[in-house]
Amino acid sequence: MWRFIKVLIFLTILMALGFVAYAYIGPILFPSDFAAPAQEVVRPVTLDAN
Repeated sequence: MWRFIKVLIFLTILMALGFVAYAYIGPILFPSDFAAPAQEVVRPVTLDAN
């Protein structure tokens, strides 16, 4: 049972390191995944003159 828990802890740490690496290296390798949507939004605004 202890071996199973150690494996789970190891995999959790490995996944966390993978997510951190993806956050830092991802924009360099996959720029389209991290790009903000480029769409202009135009909405009318009504201001009260009180």
